[in-house]
Amino acid sequence: MSIPVITVIGKSKSGKTTLIEGLVHELKRRGYRVGTVKHHSHAGFDIDKPGKDSWRHAKAGSDHVVIAAPDKIASYRSLESELSLSEVTAGITGVDIILVEGYKRASMPAIEVVREERGLELIADPDTCFAVAADTPLVTGLRQFDLNDAPGIVDFVIKCFLS
Repeated sequence: MSIPVITVIGKSKSGKTTLIEGLVHELKRRGYRVGTVKHHSHAGFDIDKPGKDSWRHAKAGSDHVVIAAPDKIASYRSLESELSLSEVTAGITGVDIILVEGYKRASMPAIEVVREERGLELIADPDTCFAVAADTPLVTGLRQFDLNDAPGIVDFVIKCFLS
């Protein structure tokens, strides 16, 4: 059985990260193992600190750097082109669900976050969006939750994807 992947999408500064934090916390409280992916839409970011050995490995030309410690592991590699969300999540194991921030064009099940001050127009593909988390009531045929109702959203996610 494949791991369910749920995208959390919305306009910039709508509250996507805060919602994912709440969903992760609630899923963990209920005993689920959770993976997350954050889509960074601009090229070039560093997860390593300048001057550290692994940073030096990358600067020397290593195409794939792994930092391994007794309690965690991190891996990053150079890419010639952006991977699809399916390619990114294919390497995630040992979890019950993967929550993704971004990848609004990924054609994966999506929860759209709407904050009134950022605009009420939905950006999600109507074929993949299954719920909306908003700070104001909306006229939509989708299941709607208050932006701060992580327990209610998790109940719905469990019913739809983990039962």
